Amino acid sequence: MGRTLESKQQIVEELKGLLGEAEMALVLDFKGLSIKEMSDLRTRLQASNGVCKVTKNTLMRRAIDGNSAWSDLDSLLTGTNAFVLVKGDVGGAVKAVQSFQKDTKKSETKGGLFEGKLLSQSDIKAIGDLPSKEVLMAQIAGAINAVATKVAVGINEVPSGLARALKQHADGEGTAA
Repeated sequence: MGRTLESKQQIVEELKGLLGEAEMALVLDFKGLSIKEMSDLRTRLQASNGVCKVTKNTLMRRAIDGNSAWSDLDSLLTGTNAFVLVKGDVGGAVKAVQSFQKDTKKSETKGGLFEGKLLSQSDIKAIGDLPSKEVLMAQIAGAINAVATKVAVGINEVPSGLARALKQHADGEGTAA
């Protein structure tokens, strides 16, 4: 039994909504993946606000039609596709997909789109190699803490340096008399 026109329109509207919130889209070839494996991928993506949708290319074409931010995705719409749409932790989602592909030894990433730019395989790998948001925040906090410590030591040094200078001045005046 095929889908009704109404259900297809609902799917297109849902895709438009997801694309409206997404920062990145990955296109995966899901041929050969079981329902259990797809469920595993969806679970892995939840932590990074990623969602995996399997839909016909024609419905995705309708969803991106007229949307210049996603129009370049059209070139990837061939074959059996699953679409990973990510809002938020882009690096975490790419890592989740890469980890899934490594564990299952199935599914290939055809490409992706981030901020209106088509991503090559090397671009996607580079995003996956980036440190997580938490690691970056810890590195920034560490750097700020180091600067704050240096400033505190410097400020602390001013009164003691002033005290030494005054003492030297006082000692110098005492010997002159």
